[in-house]
Amino acid sequence: MQSLQEKASAWSGVDAADAFAIDETNLVYDDEEEWFRSIFANSKKEEAIQNQYEFFVQRMGGPPLYSQRRGHPALIGRHRPFPVTHQAAERWLHHMEKALESTPDIDADSKVKMMNFFRHTAYFLVAGDELKNKKQEPSCKCKHGGCKSAAP
Repeated sequence: MQSLQEKASAWSGVDAADAFAIDETNLVYDDEEEWFRSIFANSKKEEAIQNQYEFFVQRMGGPPLYSQRRGHPALIGRHRPFPVTHQAAERWLHHMEKALESTPDIDADSKVKMMNFFRHTAYFLVAGDELKNKKQEPSCKCKHGGCKSAAP
């Protein structure tokens, strides 16, 4: 029986060795910003790379590798433990842009579409993080829901 990786290679036309060449180009784990590296300190590099690879393959029209292995992506929930701030989003986007710039096989139009998706997704997670943080504040008890905290 063919493994998921073998199917992905057959269907995508990209050999697994080429797909995981990113392992040798350690963009995030070697970031010069300590605060950004610290976000990934408790993550296993190989697992993080596999998750991101499978998610992007699935999201960009390939086989549902991520969902088959991990279930629904549930991005906000899966990123809940991490501080997904505007600054972190921009730093991640910096790495995604550098990765695309270093890949000559992707045409310019596709790179623009990918960066648009990355940017929207990054800020979707920032919005989710802000929502998570608001839920930790005392809830409003007034009718209109506009106050920051309930009156004593």
